[in-house]
Amino acid sequence: MAARKTSRPAKTTPPKCPDCQGDGETTETVRVGSRKCRETGDRQAALCLTCFGTGIAPS
Repeated sequence: MAARKTSRPAKTTPPKCPDCQGDGETTETVRVGSRKCRETGDRQAALCLTCFGTGIAPS
């Protein structure tokens, strides 16, 4: 009879994305105007393009 294993392998957590810190979203500055592209004080949420919103660092 084979001996049983008593310990389970440790579950590792995947590394977080360095750009969004594992959140999946980043903030972008709102720009106004077609020629001057003035920046306003407002911010909007945007999908993180590095991890595509998953929050896991690309390998």
